Amino acid sequence: MPPAGPGLTRRCLVCALPASATAPLLAAAPAHAKGKKIIKTKKVKKGKIVAKRGVVVTQTKKGRFRVFSATCTHQGCRVSSVDRKEIGCPCHGSRFSAKNGFVLSGPATKDLPPVAFVIKKGVIYLA
Repeated sequence: MPPAGPGLTRRCLVCALPASATAPLLAAAPAHAKGKKIIKTKKVKKGKIVAKRGVVVTQTKKGRFRVFSATCTHQGCRVSSVDRKEIGCPCHGSRFSAKNGFVLSGPATKDLPPVAFVIKKGVIYLA
């Protein structure tokens, strides 16, 4: 662990902690802000990660959208790939179903949590 002092940033502190110690910090993050715009439906061909909102939006069939948390349930990494079938995490290789967020392969053992949303005039919003 780096020495504590004026050069120690919060990011460095979190990186220096073991995963078991950072879990409460991740859990304390604010919930998704209701009513905030996520993305226009026409911009989601197969899937899209919307980092600003912390979500991943999928379209497994034309006009059938799903929204999940973009935080991997294994150790809190941000997922980095999405297509019509799978959502992938780059940190340890976990794969999730784009249809329902279920774990397809680990090390993650918990599904990606769904995020409530509404579609109004071709725009997806957090609900």
